[in-house]
Amino acid sequence: MFTGIITDIGEILEIERRGDMRARIACSYDAASIDIGASIACDGVCLTVIDKGSAPRNWFDVEVSAETQARTNIGNPGWAPGRRVNLERALRVGDELGGHIVSGHVDGVAEVVSVTEEGDSTRVRLRAPVELARFIAPKGSVALNGTSLTVNEVEGVEFGINLIPHTKAVTTWGQVAVGDRVNLEVDTLARYVARLKEAEGL
Repeated sequence: MFTGIITDIGEILEIERRGDMRARIACSYDAASIDIGASIACDGVCLTVIDKGSAPRNWFDVEVSAETQARTNIGNPGWAPGRRVNLERALRVGDELGGHIVSGHVDGVAEVVSVTEEGDSTRVRLRAPVELARFIAPKGSVALNGTSLTVNEVEGVEFGINLIPHTKAVTTWGQVAVGDRVNLEVDTLARYVARLKEAEGL
């Protein structure tokens, strides 16, 4: 489990494709503190560490299945060397829950349709897949590229968020642009409430 509070920005160093994709990601985490088999959310996608090292920079390797590539922004055109990604290590018992509960299981991909500067903040409007839009509510939470964000408004399949300067500085959101494909995980609570309402109608 994760919180949606980004703790590092990684960089894709290498991509190897042979069946599944293998990616090497540079990070500022101490490689000695990363366990093989540990979970790290990479742009919101929970991935398992299969190797690690510290030369010439701290890095870890992950494997990404074809299914994950198809359902996230990792595939087509997806990740490539030089791309920066939001990183969060798995929540530990006793850690502060500063965002909201995030599973790292991406539901789909949203598209950025507008970016507007408002003072020092940035207002971003996104288009969600039709099947996920009903789980997004004003003042509710969503995880976008692994970042816990509050929904400002919802109009049909489109919704808006606001990025404060701190968020833009410590995540990849400082480079957001129209047309970007963004990993979307809806709030688990919203999903359960919708399911309960469906059950009531049975």
